[in-house]
Amino acid sequence: MMKILTLNTHSWMEEHPQEKLEQLVDTLAEKACDLIFLQEINQLISSEPAEVTPGYVAVSDSPAIHVDNYALLLVTALRERGLDYYWSWAYNHIGYDKYQEGVAILSLTPLHPRLLRVSDSTDETDYRTRCVLLAQTHLSGHPYLVASVHLSWWEKGFAREWLRLERALEEAQLPVIVAGDFNNPVAGPGYQLMTSGPLELADSHKQARVVSGEHTIQAAIDGWEGNRQQLKVDHILLSQGIPVSLSQVVFDGGNTPQVSDHFGVFAVLDV
Repeated sequence: MMKILTLNTHSWMEEHPQEKLEQLVDTLAEKACDLIFLQEINQLISSEPAEVTPGYVAVSDSPAIHVDNYALLLVTALRERGLDYYWSWAYNHIGYDKYQEGVAILSLTPLHPRLLRVSDSTDETDYRTRCVLLAQTHLSGHPYLVASVHLSWWEKGFAREWLRLERALEEAQLPVIVAGDFNNPVAGPGYQLMTSGPLELADSHKQARVVSGEHTIQAAIDGWEGNRQQLKVDHILLSQGIPVSLSQVVFDGGNTPQVSDHFGVFAVLDV
């Protein structure tokens, strides 16, 4: 059995962020996931570099980890609960004019990560600059390629980003798990592109024997201004043949607290 979770944390942009960080730690400690995929993992540009970064595996082209890096604080708190994660962080762009924003992966097994730039833009001051964090790891004794993504909206370059990522995943010739905030809802053209391509990726939320929850954003949030619908834009996509016993929306204010403007997705794989 393998437990995985993805969440766009919205980190320091949330109201009462320290309280929500503590709630997130409590839930992650309880679930003890094998893999955690996180987006909008931010640190202030102006904050100090961290002297101690337990479990961190750096990738090229990312800044130094700062003392307020959201993933660093999560990992440090989880270590105090007896969960020692390996982790990595890939810098995407400057957010809200003051943060270095990126994506992260936490894993209970060692990671061999690399950064893959998928956007046309390479300018850190441009929110359209997007990088994927890829990592090879072993899960249940077998090699996997995993990816944490925070991709663009369909009308802002998603297709080009996805096809670049898809080529990298194909070249690895390994089973893959791709999770994160895709900014493309179920049934939309971006979702169809992801699930109908040569990788034939399956959505955990459609493959699972037991499914709970239907959407991960409600109405208008950052990046979805003017939206009036409940949409599922956060996904866990898997290679065909990986059995899924459970997929549920979490951090929705129900059995788990709402800690972000996005809900998360939790899945249990029978591997």
